[in-house]
Amino acid sequence: MKLKEDIKPISYIKTNAANVLKSINANHRPVIITQNGEAKGVILDTETYEDMRSALGLMKVVSQAEDNIADKKLIKHNLVFGKIEKKLKNGK
Repeated sequence: MKLKEDIKPISYIKTNAANVLKSINANHRPVIITQNGEAKGVILDTETYEDMRSALGLMKVVSQAEDNIADKKLIKHNLVFGKIEKKLKNGK
């Protein structure tokens, strides 16, 4: 992040929205929007946003798995694969 370039007041965004969108789509760096000198929002390109959502989804799955391990909620892999094979054979 280049702070000088990536932090903009809302007045700048209002008058330069098209240029800001062009920039974030070209460089994939978020722009922090300030109002009255305080950070109030962030603009991201859609690709970066989707990547972040995917990463958060994966982290959630990993966190749930870690909780299951800690709570000893485990199933042996051969039982899992056995159930999968059975469902595949039955067409379900």
